Amino acid sequence: MTVKVSSVGLKGLEGYRVQVEVRISQDTESMVIVGLPDASVKESRERVLASIAHFDLDVTDKKVVVNLSPSDQKKNGSLFDLAIAIAALKELKKVKSEIPIATAFIGALSLDGSVVSGEGILPAIIAARGLGIKRVYLPYDPVLPLHMLEDIECMVVHHIEEVVQHLEGQESIPFQTHFSSEIHLPPNIETHQKDFCHVIGHEKAKRALEIAAAGEHNLLMSGPPGCGKSLLAESFPSIFPSLTNQAQLEVMSLYQLAGEKRIHDQSVPFRHPHHSASAVAIIGGGSNPRPGEISMAHHGILFLDEIAEFSKKTLDMLRQPLETGEVTISRVLSTVTYPASFILVGAMNPCPCGYLGSLHHYCTCSQKQIQVYRNRLSGPIYDRIDILLPLQSVDVNQPSSTQESSCDIRKRVEKARLCQFERYQQEVSNAKVPFETLMETSVLTTEQKKTLTQISSKQNWSNRVQIKIIRLARTISDLAGDERIADQAIWEAMTLRRLGQNTPISVAREK
Repeated sequence: MTVKVSSVGLKGLEGYRVQVEVRISQDTESMVIVGLPDASVKESRERVLASIAHFDLDVTDKKVVVNLSPSDQKKNGSLFDLAIAIAALKELKKVKSEIPIATAFIGALSLDGSVVSGEGILPAIIAARGLGIKRVYLPYDPVLPLHMLEDIECMVVHHIEEVVQHLEGQESIPFQTHFSSEIHLPPNIETHQKDFCHVIGHEKAKRALEIAAAGEHNLLMSGPPGCGKSLLAESFPSIFPSLTNQAQLEVMSLYQLAGEKRIHDQSVPFRHPHHSASAVAIIGGGSNPRPGEISMAHHGILFLDEIAEFSKKTLDMLRQPLETGEVTISRVLSTVTYPASFILVGAMNPCPCGYLGSLHHYCTCSQKQIQVYRNRLSGPIYDRIDILLPLQSVDVNQPSSTQESSCDIRKRVEKARLCQFERYQQEVSNAKVPFETLMETSVLTTEQKKTLTQISSKQNWSNRVQIKIIRLARTISDLAGDERIADQAIWEAMTLRRLGQNTPISVAREK
């Protein structure tokens, strides 16, 4: 008779049910695992046999065959250990009670029978809930936010013997009680080191960043070295609303799959890769595709400082994720899709030497050098950026005025986000909502359409840029509390796009 026990496999963030089938028969001593296992799954043979030996069960002179179904899906990781061991114990009559189909086992094993955590355990638990599994046995892990998971019973175990005793009704295992006191953070905790009140001047830039945060719009800053581009970008996360529970779970799952640690944190992720990073590091990939920087920035910010120094190939690979909010990575062994809905914040100098348009330095670049430098950002990338923001250095000795704190700005951003959620009846922003839905809920007047058409014709703006201006205007109106898109909002949106237009190039100028 063949015993079947449920577990969960992962393909990217998507999970699928794995039926672990075990048959033990009298034959030459061996243990075979089939069903496209990788090396880490094959190595579970020794761990499982050592755990079975803990119960004084003899499998010598017996052939153990383990089938991981579906057989056409490649299995990887060590999280099938517990399910294989329980199925073997069931086949050996150590576990006599029936195991419900809605119960799954996720966890790796040590040689002494301890149940330990492994890579990808959080996305596996979330996937189990989506597959209709009602109860899951899993190892203790202090970073798992199990108190945030609903509609699934998480049975936390430390040793395989606890699992057997609980299945036999001999022991009661508490669930979700070990975690809340250790990892639950108080609401609205401040984790940002940089605040907008520390930024001197740059009032227009702060306004642009507020609009970008309210509607999740992409932004490109251009200015001479030391004018404050990096400081503004690093202060940007401080005005974002806290992540929802679902968003936190998605972000933590992506970090686990990428092999990075992220504690239970309500702040948005902020990724700041160096311009020497490869395309695989930014987009994701590998023989067993892992999330890249754009997926790690999901629900948050991807800051590309010195964006023109990134390779043109890498920047052009951002085109699909910026449009769809996800990235598909195709390899010979597998094809996976990871979420990648982020705000792109770029910063660059106006020319190779950095001083084109500066009030204090000469630009020594030729016209050809400047044009080649600017062309590192292709037209399609420029089209996908909503706000083009030029910056200049400010006088640090100027009379100090009361600087608005990030907390005050964040309150306005949260109010604008709430307006959008109520309008669209889902948690989606103006920059991400389908354009048809945007126009159904926010109709432009005939005069506004005429004005936008005329200005777009003069500026040679593409249809995509015109749509982004409408999205920007909708966000500006939300910040002002207007139900309809105001004329002033249209003009401000066009100004935010027009400010960064390439101006005629003049070099080697004197003051």
